[in-house]
Amino acid sequence: MADLTSDFLGIKSPNPFWLASAPPTDKEYNVRRAFEAGWGGVVWKTLGLDPHIVNVNGPRYGAIWGADRRLLGLNNIELITDRPLEVNLQEIKMVKRDYPDRAMVVSLMVPCEEAPWRFILEKVEDTGADAVELNFGCPHGMSERGMGSAVGQVPEYIEMVTRWAKANTRMPVIVKLTPNITDIRKPAAAAKAGGADAVSLINTINSITSVNLDLFAPEPTIDGKGAHGGYCGPAVKPIALNMVAEIARDADLVGLPVSGIGGITTWRDAAEFMALGAGNVQVCTAAMTYGFKIVQEMISGLSEYMDEKGFSSVNEIVGRAVPNCSDWQHLNLNYVAKAKIDQELCIKCGRCYAACEDTSHQAIAMSDDRVFSVKDDECVACNLCVNVCPVEDCITMEAMTPGQTDPRTGRVVEPDYANWTTHPNNPAAEAAE
Repeated sequence: MADLTSDFLGIKSPNPFWLASAPPTDKEYNVRRAFEAGWGGVVWKTLGLDPHIVNVNGPRYGAIWGADRRLLGLNNIELITDRPLEVNLQEIKMVKRDYPDRAMVVSLMVPCEEAPWRFILEKVEDTGADAVELNFGCPHGMSERGMGSAVGQVPEYIEMVTRWAKANTRMPVIVKLTPNITDIRKPAAAAKAGGADAVSLINTINSITSVNLDLFAPEPTIDGKGAHGGYCGPAVKPIALNMVAEIARDADLVGLPVSGIGGITTWRDAAEFMALGAGNVQVCTAAMTYGFKIVQEMISGLSEYMDEKGFSSVNEIVGRAVPNCSDWQHLNLNYVAKAKIDQELCIKCGRCYAACEDTSHQAIAMSDDRVFSVKDDECVACNLCVNVCPVEDCITMEAMTPGQTDPRTGRVVEPDYANWTTHPNNPAAEAAE
């Protein structure tokens, strides 16, 4: 059996699956249930010092669904915890005492002054928590008060507050980054400059998911009005993966540990984040959709995958895809592939034909009896047909080997021009010579 034990910043947990700071980690009852279900750690819902935090007593979530009513994304307008600080601290202390083998990280958000940070860090340290996570990501409610993403969008503020935190606690400091920024590397660099032990990302994306066309107000609607909120769930995973990879492959950020967040629902999602450099992962929407026991599927799935691959530790996955994450100009322009249709799997729905004929390269033919075939001389291997086909593996992309003639261009497939700067089609290549 593969060893799923995680060691993130010296914080050991039985697996790399942590619950993110969110409604599921708001109180002792939830966290105990989470640990009993098998979660390796939690990030306790964000604590603050503002006594006027009051959450709405109405709908807090907007939603985006797929055609089968599967939840693809949530828009959340809930603020940080509205429970008393001392109650939270006491519960954190008791849970950590009873589950010493689980990671207990506490999320924090207070104003940009050193004194409040010193005060709350001392309080959290007394609970025996393993680390703190500075919430510089929340895009709604708190950002209007000069906290959350209002800090996370200003690298100078990130560095300043991170320095304060590092100066006032012995605990590891994780900085949670907002995705509501042009270049995620800038805030990550600021966190590193401030002495952060790690970064976590992404926090939620500023959003309005829908508009009620009877009330003419954004959803969720509170007494006739709505507000922007934080978007999360499976729909944000591609954005999160890219941002994690941007940090992992930046030469100036090498060695900065990353906790990956954003749409993780399955063990495969988690493995993808780790392959792009995340040392562990945090999950929220999946638990809110399916309950805490979903972690058991994640554990068994990741364990089986690692056994199949011969991996003995999750560390063997971390960063494994980073060397293959490149920029467009470094892609091999002589690589050639063609679509192939498995006639035994084809259900003759015609989606591939319609998509290719109307919006792509007219590379799929349809016979009178609805047999679909690929016209190799027109196929550019864009793989749109693969993505619109409802039958898994019915259409695949098959690479041509060097020496074969590409029927579309009449050119012989040549081996490996990996860099545009040396490619014969590049006018600058000859000049450079």
